[in-house]
Amino acid sequence: MSWRASVLTLYPEMFPGPLGHSLAGKAQERGIWLLEVLDIRASAQDRHRTVDDSPAGGGPGMVMRADVLARAIDNATGPGDERPRLLMSPRGSRLDQAMARRLAAGPGVVIVCGHFEGVDERIIAARQLEEVSVGDYVLSGGEIAGLIVLDAAVRLLPGVMGTARSAHEESFEHGLLEHPHYTRPRLFEGREIPDVLLSGDHEAIARWKRLEAERATRERRPDLWNARRPKDSG
Repeated sequence: MSWRASVLTLYPEMFPGPLGHSLAGKAQERGIWLLEVLDIRASAQDRHRTVDDSPAGGGPGMVMRADVLARAIDNATGPGDERPRLLMSPRGSRLDQAMARRLAAGPGVVIVCGHFEGVDERIIAARQLEEVSVGDYVLSGGEIAGLIVLDAAVRLLPGVMGTARSAHEESFEHGLLEHPHYTRPRLFEGREIPDVLLSGDHEAIARWKRLEAERATRERRPDLWNARRPKDSG
């Protein structure tokens, strides 16, 4: 069965966007994953297709209504639908490679793209939404964040990438950044490919890749490096 993604958005024209190209687009053409895009406004019940209202207690901006979102989510899901329901939100759990692997290993996802000041808190509990963030910054809406989540998961689906090793050696797969890469020409503007990569010694090459990955992680992401180190027993 194909991995299935349902996206609930106020701007359905934003999808598939970049997902229609490159690896994700080719995988979609081959039926490895399916994309369903639903317009949240279609679940509004007034003639103006209203999806938001002023926040209770006052304050700036508008809030997406729980009743409209509930109908939209119910229309996208049904009995026995075990896909995780994600709400793109800057206050959510941070998307990382482990989360992408978890999502890719399941039957698919339902993604709710928020807008305005946010969504009515009651819909999060009522429909068991998992809040997910793509970083410590605020976007104008959840669509771009949703595209990121989908791309991170889809590329890990079986058959999307050329070889399983491609995913195995990527950044974050072992808590490390990826090692440097080189290709022809051997000499570029006075800079040569490291000799070890041309040696044919697979053990030496693997050791070099590991050491370079560790070096890059120490220098560029000390937070990742420190998280990998065993805690002091004292």
